[in-house]
Amino acid sequence: MVDRPSRFSKPYKRILIKLSGEALAGEGEYGIDGERISSLGKEILEIHKQNIEVAIVVGGGNIFRGVKGVQTGIDRATADYMGMMATIMNGLALQAACEKAGLFTRVQSAIEINSIAEPYIRRRAVRHLEKKRIVIFAGGTGNPYFTTDTAASLRAVEVGCDVILKATKVDGVYTADPKKDPGAQRYQKISFSESIQKNLKVMDQTALSLCMENNMPIVVFDIFKKGNLKNLIEGKQIGTLISNSDEVLLDE
Repeated sequence: MVDRPSRFSKPYKRILIKLSGEALAGEGEYGIDGERISSLGKEILEIHKQNIEVAIVVGGGNIFRGVKGVQTGIDRATADYMGMMATIMNGLALQAACEKAGLFTRVQSAIEINSIAEPYIRRRAVRHLEKKRIVIFAGGTGNPYFTTDTAASLRAVEVGCDVILKATKVDGVYTADPKKDPGAQRYQKISFSESIQKNLKVMDQTALSLCMENNMPIVVFDIFKKGNLKNLIEGKQIGTLISNSDEVLLDE
């Protein structure tokens, strides 16, 4: 396994941010919120100023969910491809927000759509990162039956990131659903194996297993709290760290 910086190493050299489609929708569940996506662009600019190389994988749930497509009678593979195209739309929107903030960006798609995005080529992606461009990976893995969480794990390993920052609407990983169980406790640290064993639904099992095998730590945090991304990069205690360490630590 590859040795990577500890959580509080400052700064990380190269990170991958996993953004759900809902993060682009703001407080709503669907669509793209202009104010929210503009705020994301500015937050990415703040960490980019710290000489950190930033890759992003974006989901598409705010536009189309493959699972819901299946429920309406669309076959699974077709529904998944529709979801991948939704991630490309989100990737372009995020690119526009980042460039408006003054960043240079590239969108790379796992599905060939050459008129609006580069095809995913690992060596080209690494070169963009070395040149301090923001690289937005869209189109998932390019294959049905795989989630964008798995795409994030795969791309982070491929391009040599130090960590995956999974940006969500919750402030970490809990022992149970905090919306349903008032006694649920938040983990500060937990291992991959325990996350998988307890089926905590942080990411899908394929994504977690890939990170575990390649020693790729994940930090789950609340992207909706302003300043969280910058504070996390600066080494502050934000969210939940998932790693190969056997240490399990709950909030007091």
